[in-house]
Amino acid sequence: MLSRPRFSSGRLAVLGVLAALSLAVHTLESVFPPLFGIPGAKLGLANLFSMLALVLYGPLDAALILLARTLLGAVIAGNASSLLFSLSGGGVSLLLAIVLVRFLVPRVSYLAVNVAAAVVHNAVQVVVYVLETSTPANFVLLPYFALVGVLSGAAVAAVGLLLLERIPERILYPNHKRSDPPGGVT
Repeated sequence: MLSRPRFSSGRLAVLGVLAALSLAVHTLESVFPPLFGIPGAKLGLANLFSMLALVLYGPLDAALILLARTLLGAVIAGNASSLLFSLSGGGVSLLLAIVLVRFLVPRVSYLAVNVAAAVVHNAVQVVVYVLETSTPANFVLLPYFALVGVLSGAAVAAVGLLLLERIPERILYPNHKRSDPPGGVT
């Protein structure tokens, strides 16, 4: 008996679009100056697509989007050191988001999940920067990056919720049966 493949062609198509959009937004964000004049501070809209994949399809899909964006983003930018920051911050924040979605949603909102993930993403990147440069004095940046994380996490959540309301269900769930819970996260 043949088993059904985990990734249907419709799902792969949606994941490909999410990965491409994530990479495009990531590349576009790198052109803008840092938020509030804080070096390295970005809105982080590219993370929106990993979070959408997490909510809609599950942890593996979100991790694949994150990996595609960080690896291809480093290649396009020609900046291998950005890979260290992107993978560490993105990886730890995605793990946190997976745990929060799995165990706390719906008791906590997706807004709270996004804010927590964004704050942790920024904190991990500051820690990696301090370890990489051996400059513990830079821990002074943590409060600023936490504030940027709160603002960017809220913005990403707001955009994500708007997209979920506006995109037709048949596009988001190409092979979804009405009786199946979306995202593999119950």
